[in-house]
Amino acid sequence: MEIPKKQKAVQLTGPNQLVYNTEKEMFRPNDYQILGQIEAVGLCFSDLKLLKQFSTHPRKTAILSGIDQSILDEIPSYVPDEKPTVPGHEVVVRIAEVGKKVKDVKVGQRFLLQTDYRWMPTKNSNGSFGYTFEGALQEYVIMDQRITIDPDGNSMLLPASDKLSASAIALVEPWACVEDAYSIEERQTLKTNGSALVVNDVEYSKELLNKLFDKYGKPKSVKYVSKNDVASLADASFDDIIYFGSNADTIDQIFPKLASGSLLNVVLCGGKIERKIKCKIGRVHYGAIRIVGTNTSDPSDSMKNIQAKGEIKQGDKINVVGAGGPMGVMHVVRNLCQGVKDIAVYGADLDDGRLNILSSIASPLAEKNNLKFIPYNSAKNNISEKFDYILIMAPVPKLVELAIDSAAENAKVNIFAGIPATVDGQVDLNTYINKKLYFIGTSGSTIEDMKTVLAKVENGSLDTNISIAAVGGLSSAIEGINAVENQLIPGKIVIYPSTKNLPLTRLEQIKTDMPEVASKLNNGLWSKEAEEALIKKFS
Repeated sequence: MEIPKKQKAVQLTGPNQLVYNTEKEMFRPNDYQILGQIEAVGLCFSDLKLLKQFSTHPRKTAILSGIDQSILDEIPSYVPDEKPTVPGHEVVVRIAEVGKKVKDVKVGQRFLLQTDYRWMPTKNSNGSFGYTFEGALQEYVIMDQRITIDPDGNSMLLPASDKLSASAIALVEPWACVEDAYSIEERQTLKTNGSALVVNDVEYSKELLNKLFDKYGKPKSVKYVSKNDVASLADASFDDIIYFGSNADTIDQIFPKLASGSLLNVVLCGGKIERKIKCKIGRVHYGAIRIVGTNTSDPSDSMKNIQAKGEIKQGDKINVVGAGGPMGVMHVVRNLCQGVKDIAVYGADLDDGRLNILSSIASPLAEKNNLKFIPYNSAKNNISEKFDYILIMAPVPKLVELAIDSAAENAKVNIFAGIPATVDGQVDLNTYINKKLYFIGTSGSTIEDMKTVLAKVENGSLDTNISIAAVGGLSSAIEGINAVENQLIPGKIVIYPSTKNLPLTRLEQIKTDMPEVASKLNNGLWSKEAEEALIKKFS
């Protein structure tokens, strides 16, 4: 394989500043590094969030720990903060070159990448391929094995079969993110090796607080303050916060003090919060913040509202808000095929065209599995149902407010879309507590999620290509990202960096413009044979 001296790439140089660089420097691996040739990469709404936020995105900021800074300094693809990056994290690579000290990776092997490095925290998230490290919207990418192997010895490079299309492998990543939204296991105790904060606006029972510690674990350190002292505390410094009272201003001040993965327990002691609280609700998604509460004076009562997992249950009425988008389609399909009985899946969207395409995929699945699928235009139809599970696909804080209103008692509200961690939302915490609701949210996926979905793809029980609505080459990737932003294409877009001058092309266009490729489609859906014909045509 001849490796070029320069390469083509899509680079993000600042907020809303995407450039197509045909002369990007080509890095070669040192002893610990791996050069991968990009076979295919899916475009993601998360790429758009990075485009808008750039250096303020939680995954673009510098890595704080988990790896020696001296190692990071050796990696040319480590691009935190203001450094230009290359987006793209739904990817399959073919190994082009390896360093002398790289183990168990050989030239010619094919890998799906797990791009979420959860053991390397940033300020509000963690390091990730396609964010702090250059991603896949380029012909080749440098990876470092000291990054791609986690502290437990698991490789982030998952071997992938040559029997599959590159697109099917690349799209395992978004499907794994969907899987992670449900497989997440929630912490139902206090963090015994962590730090807790107790804040009070009213008198509280120390006996009931000790009961909480006895039943749910006592943190390693506990700090007690009144509301007047909250502002002076460091942000993101507590793993658990117990608040006794109902003062909205105090809760507004408390929320920033929550560290990633922390729990806020609001104990109203019979009071009522006078207004909606103002908080950066996107931290539920990016920082795994959790909120519980009770109207009583006993903080243990709140803990009962923590749901063990994010999974759907028998008989659930499920509302997917933004169901016609690429990720919404995946959630609808996943839940209709999960084998959970008696569920009804509602698909809300503002676009009738997207709903029609969704229905063509979801309705046969619902009928086959004896389940209900109800698509509806949320701008035209007022659905009066109360839902047991609500999934939010658009990063809009107002949708979280509406979800609280439409939720049934004990419902889960899954903030799947990454609302920017810098944006405030309004939360009706009174209703949230009265209904015993539970916000969950996940960002990225675990390696186990990736393995689960990849196994389904390889054994034929899941065809990730069902998501694909358009394909393109690197030169059309910026147009593709714009199409994602403006919701012009109701499905996933896959980019093939090895193709030359391949325009952004919908599957409908392929049927008329590329008959030799169209003849290889699988009942109108993308396939390995169609991919091979496309690459041959544009190579």
